[in-house]
Amino acid sequence: MPIAMTVALAAGLLTATVPTAQAAAGATLPFTSVEAESATTTGTKIGPDHTQGTLASEASGRQAVRLNSGRRVEFTAPRAANALNVAYSVPDGQSGSLNVYVNGTKLARTIAVTSKYSYVDTGWIAGAKTHHFYDNARLLLGQNVQAGDRVALEATNAQVTVDVADFEQVAGAASPPAGSVSVTSKGADPTGQGDSTQAFRDAIASAQGGVVWIPPGEYRLTSSLSGVRNVTLQGAGSWHSVVRSSRFIDQSSSSGGVHIKDFAVIGEVTERVDSNPDNFVNGSLGPNSSVSGMWLQHLKVGLWLMGNNDNLVVENNRFLDMTADGLNLNGNARGVKVRGNFLRNQGDDALAMWSLNAPDVNSSFENNTITQPNLANGIAIYGGTDITVRNNLISDTNALGSGIAISNQKFLDPFHPLSGTITVDGNTLVRTGAMNPNWNHPMGALRVDSYDSAIEAQVKITNTTITDSPYSAFEFVSGGGRGLAAKNVTVDGATVRNTGTVVVQAETQGAATFRNVTATGVGAAGIYNCPYPANSGPFTLTDGGGNTGWSSTWSDCSTWPQPGQSNPDPDPARNLAKGRPATATGSQDVYTPGKAVDGDANSYWESGNNAFPQSLTVDLGSREAVRRLVLKLPPSSAWGARTQTVTVLGSTDGSNFSTVVGPTGYRFDPATGNTVTVALPAGTGLRHLRLSVSANTGWPAAQFSEVEAYPTS
Repeated sequence: MPIAMTVALAAGLLTATVPTAQAAAGATLPFTSVEAESATTTGTKIGPDHTQGTLASEASGRQAVRLNSGRRVEFTAPRAANALNVAYSVPDGQSGSLNVYVNGTKLARTIAVTSKYSYVDTGWIAGAKTHHFYDNARLLLGQNVQAGDRVALEATNAQVTVDVADFEQVAGAASPPAGSVSVTSKGADPTGQGDSTQAFRDAIASAQGGVVWIPPGEYRLTSSLSGVRNVTLQGAGSWHSVVRSSRFIDQSSSSGGVHIKDFAVIGEVTERVDSNPDNFVNGSLGPNSSVSGMWLQHLKVGLWLMGNNDNLVVENNRFLDMTADGLNLNGNARGVKVRGNFLRNQGDDALAMWSLNAPDVNSSFENNTITQPNLANGIAIYGGTDITVRNNLISDTNALGSGIAISNQKFLDPFHPLSGTITVDGNTLVRTGAMNPNWNHPMGALRVDSYDSAIEAQVKITNTTITDSPYSAFEFVSGGGRGLAAKNVTVDGATVRNTGTVVVQAETQGAATFRNVTATGVGAAGIYNCPYPANSGPFTLTDGGGNTGWSSTWSDCSTWPQPGQSNPDPDPARNLAKGRPATATGSQDVYTPGKAVDGDANSYWESGNNAFPQSLTVDLGSREAVRRLVLKLPPSSAWGARTQTVTVLGSTDGSNFSTVVGPTGYRFDPATGNTVTVALPAGTGLRHLRLSVSANTGWPAAQFSEVEAYPTS
């Protein structure tokens, strides 16, 4: 059985806890977050809501607190703290402030709030709406707060929606390392008034092999840095040393050995312009480099990495309020480790690997905490070889994305599809998955997507916890609509709680084995198994044992289950075989197996010639009580009368078949509609229906235009 994992939501705190035998999901963070809706307020709580384009849908926990001017929300401090970061939203075009009170006493310092960095439009992205409603603002309180103290935020001069507050004990400013070169010694202005770009460049040139020191203060850079190699850029701490720049490093190559640590880079990016390199790092830091302890905010992308970044380590950073990705390994990443980071309010995939031009190889996303990506996935793996996604905590995806996507969507060429082993282990997904307006159906919490090519890699998904997904838990899809196979997947050890619709949403051909998957609070049915396009092939779900709580199958492939909707009452007159996956021992030309279950009596399946016996097999999706078969040939008089000798077989597992009706000659005559009826014995139960044809007096092949199966006699 899988190792148990719980998600604790008491008092508005989101954490993942597991026994010591397995590492907890998510990053070890220097702050504790408290949800506004769990606090005391004179405002109005909004949500929960999962509807794209609403303020509540982008909030942590899908809930927040709206404060008109003069209203307040009061938190109980969960820990000792001297600093506060607040995620908030104000109406478009407005600004204001939040007064801060500690135990009823108003502080002299306030938190400025603005819509400047919010309300992003990306009309070129199909299915996108105005999004990115929230922003983050931070404040050193100027005093210490103890656990249990009351900390209130009061809106002034604007309506402010408060989502979450982060309480943090910030250490004092660090001292410069011995022998370091200070940017102020080269003329940098720590007041932020002057342009410090050249001073940074000069310090980097002087400190080759050593450390560039960024003292406490604010520094304004008006253009990007390049030629950065063999140097450490170090600040006094991300709350103390702040660089104001929307393009910090932009370089296509580096000999490497670059280490960036312990300061903040805060930009002025207010819209997403994909042709602009408005990123903290754009390009390459070179091999054996690192980024740690950084606060990155108001940029397009944190790190957009191309070229040689071999063995790069990106750890213990904060990514806030990007208009696109938090980090994207844009091909050729080898041995890169991204771990222990916190990402909130990204405008695209929070963390992504995209194997463009060259594959990402042997790289990993581990122990990251990701919340509220508002236009895509928490983690997305687009191609690559031997990739690991382990022990991440992901919550509240909003639109066009899943918590985790394992995908062969290429976007551009040359693309390198998934290969080797893709390890997805120990991840916790909370309220992830979203409605995709382009597909007009939902995306699951964890998605395997054969978008542009079949999944040939071994995809191993282990020790997963999925809680409160608004739709499905595991989705298998070919997002390009071509029905490419999502196969070679193993799901071993998962706990699914309160999924809105189904546990497994299979909508393309392929195969997966499930073991030790336990589900409770399933909204509609255990399994939706309706590959698209119809008759493209079956999705084979193998029960490896230890699965509980999700054995039922959604019965109507013409409708999508809605959250909390139970299986519709089955129509006793329904054709169980219509639109179901069909396979055969052979086919002649365009007369493929799916033609026998497409509902059109004028199209037909025909086997290869002169090779009896031949068989057609239909997967009904779940074990069904079948009492009657109706077999058809095209009704046209051009089809002369004939007799086919047919044996009816059935199976519950698709492997072991038994005879239901022995070999019998059935006469098809256009004078009676070229239709025959086969009565099945009472008590017949099967999932896989097979018709084996050993003779045909009218043609040297097996032929059916429709195979219909009914639960009534």
